[in-house]
Formats: sequence, structure tokens, C-alpha cells
Amino acid sequence: MTVPERISALRALMEEKGYDAYLIPTDDNHQSEYVGEHFKARAFMTGFTGSAGTAVITKTEAGLWTDGRYFIQAANQLEGSGVTLFKMGQPDVPTLEDYIADVIPEGGTLGFDGRVVAMGEGQALMSALLPKNGKIDYSADLVDKIWEDRPPLSEKPAFALGIEYTGESTADKLTRIREAMKQEGANVHILAALDDICWTTNLRGDDIEYFPLLLSYAIITMEDMKLYVDERKLTAEMKETLAKDGISIHPYNAVYEDVKNLKAEDSVLVDPSRLNYALYNNIPKGAKVIEKMNPEVLMKAMKNDTELKNIINAHIKDGVAVTRFMYWLKKNIGKTKITEISAAEKLDSFRKEQEGYLWQSFEPICGSGEHAAIVHYAATPETNVPVTTNGLFLTDTGGGYMEGSTDITRTFAFGEITDRMKEDFTTVLLCNLHLARAVFPHGISGFNLDAMARMPAWERGLDYNHGTGHGVGYLMNIHEAPAGFRCAVREKEKAPLEAGMVITNEPGLYIEGSHGIRTENELVIRKGPKTEYGQFLYFEPITYVPIDLDAVKPDMMRQEDKEQLNAYHAKVYELVSPHLNDEEREWLKEYTRNI
Repeated sequence: MTVPERISALRALMEEKGYDAYLIPTDDNHQSEYVGEHFKARAFMTGFTGSAGTAVITKTEAGLWTDGRYFIQAANQLEGSGVTLFKMGQPDVPTLEDYIADVIPEGGTLGFDGRVVAMGEGQALMSALLPKNGKIDYSADLVDKIWEDRPPLSEKPAFALGIEYTGESTADKLTRIREAMKQEGANVHILAALDDICWTTNLRGDDIEYFPLLLSYAIITMEDMKLYVDERKLTAEMKETLAKDGISIHPYNAVYEDVKNLKAEDSVLVDPSRLNYALYNNIPKGAKVIEKMNPEVLMKAMKNDTELKNIINAHIKDGVAVTRFMYWLKKNIGKTKITEISAAEKLDSFRKEQEGYLWQSFEPICGSGEHAAIVHYAATPETNVPVTTNGLFLTDTGGGYMEGSTDITRTFAFGEITDRMKEDFTTVLLCNLHLARAVFPHGISGFNLDAMARMPAWERGLDYNHGTGHGVGYLMNIHEAPAGFRCAVREKEKAPLEAGMVITNEPGLYIEGSHGIRTENELVIRKGPKTEYGQFLYFEPITYVPIDLDAVKPDMMRQEDKEQLNAYHAKVYELVSPHLNDEEREWLKEYTRNI
């Protein structure tokens, strides 16, 4: 079926159910940012394949809401589909809630699958419908009735991380979680977020492409923990280890009935952004519901010494792989055919040579020329083009290692590039350097620091339509709450930056139809001096790959900028050069030279 045919079939089902509108989000049952093949209902219904977006189908209209990363991609993919693009955050574009409140008639009904809508979003939608006495029916997965060849749930096996990787046992983590529950006055804690559960149990899975997550739910009480998972994914040794920590195994979907059977006198801790609407509505009406961010979120984000040591080792390995890739590109562009896809495959081959490498940590973004202006461009056989011999090539990629996940963006220059490209490249570099040298007192959030990164772009009347950075998980989600650098504050990123967090620094500039540039390093937040004004913090870059000096205009840089870049390049050479051959090492010396 085509997209218009699918929407027509959905409307017929909506008519049967009495729905005036039907909502289809990106999410899976766990509010994951990226989802397994079984859960890609929004992509199936609209043809838009980006990682963020929500579709709303009414009796006469179909709309898709997505953010600035995907405006160009969504416009291309929705063309001819009959689905209207709503660019989130743009002037005169209604929010999802406002649109639904407007299109639902008096006493009308909004339908959706309550498992794939977050509790907080469901509550917001209900509030939006109240003035019209609107109703929500969250019982029906209508897309499932249309999607005849829908992929099944993943059955891939789990794997466990030892204490040499995690630095903390599950028993100790549960002790900390229960202490946090006690402080909130809760005796029950329901978990649906996969990364929170994987962190707690020290388990990982392969249920979402690129992301080592295990489809599961959990209920933690003061006495025990129930883990809801397909037990065929677990080895006998894993089950034995879990049992020693008071964790029992239950069928994946049994959590919905078990939540109904909680006691009316229970006090239940839930995270509105990380629990689905169906589970929330299954909590007995008499029970006290405590709505707070899951305590695991902050615990997980603040890496311990073992994790940080491992993460830095992973970045050295990744630095070797990406530096060798840069060398290979510089030596072979114009001599042999290299496309966006073949370049990504070559980079992956360099990563595969590193010990402990598992797989790419997200879908590679490799855009040549004007494709690089599409912020989250992913090449397909239909769009794949040769890497330019005169211009810029953006690569945003990462590796999943047993020691942690990496995320790095480098933009490479080949042949003759314009002065405008060099100015834009140097501007992005200055944005990156300005943020990297920030020193700040504890209590500051990423929202407070985002302007430091944007200032060099703003001074030229330029900007970029995405956040400057995000937290990074330990062999987990590549986008990890609660840390982030963002110009427009979001509730989940109000949390202060804490020592031990790992966060990206990735400003960019995107000139549609011409070029795109992004320069990304990961940073560890470290403790600096403590004075009468409080505990100060600073950033330590832990990504070790040269910035392409072929595109830098030194006359745009102040002396402190040059010294900062020179010091960074000296560190790259120190850590990466011992792992290269003589020819590569000599090349690296030139590309990490002082300017």
C-alpha cells in the first residue's frame, strides 16, 4: 500500500472506533528515542523515517510534527504523500496539543495506542481536550491492523557487563535506588525506560539497531525487583546472578496485569516522560502516584571512575580508527571512487580492527556537499553520491565498544574550497572551542552555557537549528538525559551539570544547497577548584581526532583560540600516534601542527 492508501485504511478503522483523530508517535512501549523495527509505525504510516516526529490523522487531514534536524528530510519524504509537515518551534506553527484541541469536536475522541505514548504526553493531551469535553481511548493499536508484514519483536540474546566495565554491582545500585525511593516516600517504583533497566541490572541487549538495549520492564520494591523480559534472551548464568540480587524473571507483557494488582495503599514512583500512558492508567486509583524523574537517570549519567577510565580508552581506540580514516580519505579522494556509503563502510572497517568493538553506536551520517546541509542525513542507495573532490564532507558517526560508546563529527575538506566554506568551518571551530573552555560553578545547566557556543556564529548573523550537545550513555543510549546544551530550555535539561557526566559539544552551520559543517567532541565534566563561591567545574575533551586544518582560517582566530587548538592537537598526537604506522604518523604530525 502507498502512504495515502494506508491513511485511507486507518480512517476506515477510526470510523469504526468513533475516533475523530488518531495519534502515532515515534516511540516504542518504553518511550525510546530510537526504536526497533516492530515499533516503526509512524514511518510505516507516513514514509518519514527520521528518529523524531509524531503523526496525527484526522477525518480530513494528516500532519507530521518534527524538529529542525529533520525539516529538509521530512519535506522530501512527505512530498506527494498527502501528509502536511508541521515544523516544530517555527512561527505560526501550532503545537501538537493545540492542533488536536482545535480539530477535535465537542465531545469528540482522540485515539492512540497507550503503550507508545508517554504518561506525561497523555496527560497533556487530556488537559488540551478538557475544554471541549473530549475523551481519549488509548486501547487500540490501529496501525497493527493495517501493517500485514509487521516485523516481530526482537528475540536477540542479552549480554552482561562485568564489574570491570560497570564499576558498580547491581546490588549496590539497588541499594541507592531504594534510598532514593525512601526519600520520595515511595515503596514501589515502576520502570519502563530500557536504559534505566539495563543500567540497574548491568545487562545489555540487541533489540534496537545500534543501541545495546534489552526490551524489558521492571517493578522495584523495598524487598525485591521483578524483571519483565523474554527469558529466552537470558543465559542460565544471567538468571542465577539476577536471582542472587533478589530479581525474579516474568513474561514481558505480564507487567500490565501486575501493575493493576498493586495495593491501594502503595506509594508508586513514576517518571512521566519515561513511563507509558497505559501502564500509568493501570495503577490502582487509590494508590499514591509520585511523579518524579527516575533516580536512575542522574545516577546513570554521573559516570564512576571505572566507567570514565573505560570510556577514555574507548575514545583512544576510536580516535585511532577515525584518524586512520581521515588519512585514508586525504590520500585517496580523487584517485579511487568513494561514495557516502562506501566511506561509512570503510570507517566501520577501521573501527572493527579495534579490540572490544561491537557495532556502530548509531546510524552513520555521512553527507557530501549539499547533503551535509541536511542535519541528520543518512545516505540510501537512491541518494548515495560520490564524496566531493572539491568541497566539504561531513561524517557524524560513533562506535560501540565494551568500554563505552563514542560519538564524533568531523568535516573534511578536499581540493578547492571557497572562502565562505573556510569562514563557516572556522566559525564552527570557534563555537566548539569557546564552549570547551568554559569554567562554571555547580548549579549551572547546559541551557546556561549554550550561548557561549553560539556566540561566534551569532556575531556573523548565523545560527544552527539544533542543540549544541547531549549526554552520552555508557554502551547505552547515545543521547542520554538529563544533560544537554540547548538554546531553548527543555524541562528534562534543566538539571545542573554534574562531575562525571559525559556530554557532546557539536555546533554546526548548514547552508542549504551548498554545504554543511559540524565539529563534535565529547567532553567529561571534571571538578575544578572549590572556593567561597562554590564548587567549580570544567570540561575535558576526550575525543582524539584532528580538526581538518585545510579548512581553517587562522586570521579569524584569537591567540587563545590558537593556543587551545594547538594544545588539543598535541594531545591527539600524543595518544593516537603510537598506534599508527610510520607513514600515518608523519601525516598526523602535519595535521596536528601548531598554527
